[in-house]
Amino acid sequence: MSPRSTLLYVTDLAYQARGRRYCDEDILLTSRLREEFDLALCHPRDTAALADRFDAVVIRNSGPVLAYQEAYDAFREQALRDGTRVYNPLFGKADMAGKQYLLDLTAAGYPVIPTVDRAEDLHRLPATDRYVVKPRLGADSIGLRIVPADEVRGHIDGQVLVQPRVDFAYEVSLYFVDHHFQYALYAPHADRRWALEPYRPTPDDLEFARRFIDWNALGHGIQRVDACRAPDGGLLLVELEDLNPYLSLDALDDEGRDDFVAAMKASLHRFLASPPR
Repeated sequence: MSPRSTLLYVTDLAYQARGRRYCDEDILLTSRLREEFDLALCHPRDTAALADRFDAVVIRNSGPVLAYQEAYDAFREQALRDGTRVYNPLFGKADMAGKQYLLDLTAAGYPVIPTVDRAEDLHRLPATDRYVVKPRLGADSIGLRIVPADEVRGHIDGQVLVQPRVDFAYEVSLYFVDHHFQYALYAPHADRRWALEPYRPTPDDLEFARRFIDWNALGHGIQRVDACRAPDGGLLLVELEDLNPYLSLDALDDEGRDDFVAAMKASLHRFLASPPR
């Protein structure tokens, strides 16, 4: 009998997220992953010290990296130097690397909420009376502000991004394992982002999401495409979560959760069998 692969599962079970219980999701996932892997949990601050004892490191609900930036940077540097297998792989171009991708995608003409980072570029955004100002390295809405048009220039300091405030109908999230679509959830009430319900995406919705999954070019891992339904009826990208996206598995039925767990297990097996990068 072949030995089972070992996983170091990185999570902060004590992290307090607004409207979500990260710990419940990771308790569920680890209980199911143990069916096929030998697994241990650790806090993100302990990852660097433990990583070389396992076949792979699985980063899940570890909370915003800003809370442990020095420890994360040390782990990332060590993992890239030593060839540690990390799931998701550390080569993502989206939230894993900060918010620069919103500028890059805007410049490339992708369907994303238009984003600039310089006062002299404000004219490139649609006319609006309110702007969203968010830190380049923000997460979980930390530091996000909504400011009136006559004040926005005073907030642009090289460390923030600026977007027009979009009066969207709702937000929708589409979840992928590797490049395979799994499920979609949406928040029908704009003022309750995490009151999520199942959503049946249209072919256009899936084509929209896959553009960003293809752009990011991660061969393995879990990604969440967050979008808003704009006034013209189309979708605009809000964020592409490629480091530790919360999955809202509690919004799925038992069959949906089972399907996701099966997809994640299969992905991890493929990842562990693939040549190291």
